Amino acid sequence: MMNSPSSPPIITTDLVLLDTDIQGDKRAVIARLADSLAAAGRTNDSAGLTEAAMAREEQSATGLPGGIAIPHCRSPYVDTPTIGFARLRPPVDFGAPDGPADLAFLIAAPESGGQEHMKLLSSLARALVRKDFVAALRSASTTAEVVDLVDAVVNPAPAVAPTTPTTSQQTEAAKSIVAITACPTGIAHTYMAADALAAAAKEAGVTFVVETQGSSGSTPLPADTIAKADAVIFATDVGVKDKGRFTGKPVVASGVKRAINEPAKMIAEAVAAADDPNAARVQGSGGPAGSGSAPSGNVSWGTRTRQILLTGVSYMIPFVAAGGLLIALGFLFAGYDITDNGNDIALNNSLTNLPAGGFTQYLGAILFTLGGLAFSFLVPALAGYISFAIADRPGIAPGFTAGALAVFIGGGFIGGIVGGVIAGFAALWISNLKVPQWFRGLMPVVITPLFASLFVGLIMFFLVGRPLAWVNVSLTEWLNGMSGTSAIFLGVILGLMMCFDLGGPVNKAAYAFATAGLAAATTASFEIMATVMAAGMVPPLAMALATTIRPGLFSEPERENGRAAWLLGATFISEGAIPFAAADPLRVIPSMMFGGAITGALCMAFGTTSRAPHGGIFVLFAIDNKLGFVIAIVAGMIAAALAVVVAKQFIKPAPKTAAELVAV
Repeated sequence: MMNSPSSPPIITTDLVLLDTDIQGDKRAVIARLADSLAAAGRTNDSAGLTEAAMAREEQSATGLPGGIAIPHCRSPYVDTPTIGFARLRPPVDFGAPDGPADLAFLIAAPESGGQEHMKLLSSLARALVRKDFVAALRSASTTAEVVDLVDAVVNPAPAVAPTTPTTSQQTEAAKSIVAITACPTGIAHTYMAADALAAAAKEAGVTFVVETQGSSGSTPLPADTIAKADAVIFATDVGVKDKGRFTGKPVVASGVKRAINEPAKMIAEAVAAADDPNAARVQGSGGPAGSGSAPSGNVSWGTRTRQILLTGVSYMIPFVAAGGLLIALGFLFAGYDITDNGNDIALNNSLTNLPAGGFTQYLGAILFTLGGLAFSFLVPALAGYISFAIADRPGIAPGFTAGALAVFIGGGFIGGIVGGVIAGFAALWISNLKVPQWFRGLMPVVITPLFASLFVGLIMFFLVGRPLAWVNVSLTEWLNGMSGTSAIFLGVILGLMMCFDLGGPVNKAAYAFATAGLAAATTASFEIMATVMAAGMVPPLAMALATTIRPGLFSEPERENGRAAWLLGATFISEGAIPFAAADPLRVIPSMMFGGAITGALCMAFGTTSRAPHGGIFVLFAIDNKLGFVIAIVAGMIAAALAVVVAKQFIKPAPKTAAELVAV
């Protein structure tokens, strides 16, 4: 935090205003402080700096209890971290619950100086809870006294280290943490959690290495890095791949969102766990097999159940996306009639023996057949990786068998979930049986798959198969029979689910429900797919529109995210709205749900259908009633954008405490 010899001091006497009478509101105070920064050569655009600070004020008030305000921002108009200070006579309202502020700090950091910004906020927030520091600011008679007080806080003198470090200091300096982050789609939360933990670890002085098990693949942590680690963090919403690598390590485990919201707490808990002989530890046999079983760390069975189901959905989605899009391309080239003879054409024709429709029909038939084969793995993959999340690798074979059996008996999507759970726990129980050492080599490759598959097969055939088939048929008939108000109501529910957590469990539940229904190839299932896709496009498109029509309500990084969100929304990547929802959930998420509900209702009312499970506007060729589809999306986008603009304009969040402001 110390200034380097070549950098200017963070605060100087010409940046301090004592007992200043500023007529007006907090904008006037910020503008006056920005002018003082400009006069001191600390900003090249005082008006631009004022707008940046006011944009931050729009997000949440910076007034603190006790007559204090800390307006702050990062801005391209500032080259070095700077603090301006004003002691106000009379005080000015900055939104604190106990009244106006007479002490105001303007903290300005360069656009690229996120770390400096955080350090300044952290130092000041900690100091402002000290009554002696606040009292000294109020009683200071000269600007030099204020500079000395503030400089002592933001540039504290280094403590004199003892000649021989204590044991606790040696241990603290040596702490090494490894982490796994993973979310169901591996697109956004996975990497946001990794970055948040890495930043918190750096701030805490902890050696930290993270493995992101995301959609772009993952580079496994080196074995020696794991061996040297004092503790491990699992921030995941799905099963951890090869968890057995970490067997015996102290562990802190949670869902992925906690790592985004509370990274410093998780790092601190991991450091504490490293020194606690009674801390929870990763369970397993020391290898990949059997390491994915019971809850570990502080993960509850409720969280663990969600992780198990989302693991299955996560691995299912690539089969859905690839298979569904190939089928849609088959329709594009050969028309919807290809469902009648596509497989026959693919088998019995060739480039030298084209069907009556020529090469286009032949290509369409091949694409349709490829897509159908990939799509046929939907339920087996779901069941197989649910079982994998419970029993790790020994659960894959019985899980896939259970999924194939669910399709065979007509249990469908629901049968796949039930079969995967049964197969997983059967494989886990068999894997944990005590057998002679010479026999253990046969367990994961022969004994466990054989007997777990046999067990789940008998259970499915003898006990649960027919009831599951009845449930599946009844659900299909109910969906096919929906019309009018009931269909619109289902559209509203699906729209709300798609916009509730933007790629989280609720969103994925709605998406999995829609994609699993595609296998039935009914009008109702195609309507549900169109509704889910349209509603999922609304949040990023709405935030892109909101940042365009009212840019002043958003920070510069949010405006940049808004520009990118146009493309993300158009391609049905709901995660494009996550940065906005994470920064302001109470105003953004309800607004997105409002727009999603409108889109869902309109899609169902228009009878829009989609034979493609993904792609957004790029699969319009696979959508019937294209105009209705576009109208529903545009209506929901406009409604959600207007709702979030109104919310940000008129609904102000509760003032934050000094400690909470440190995290902003």
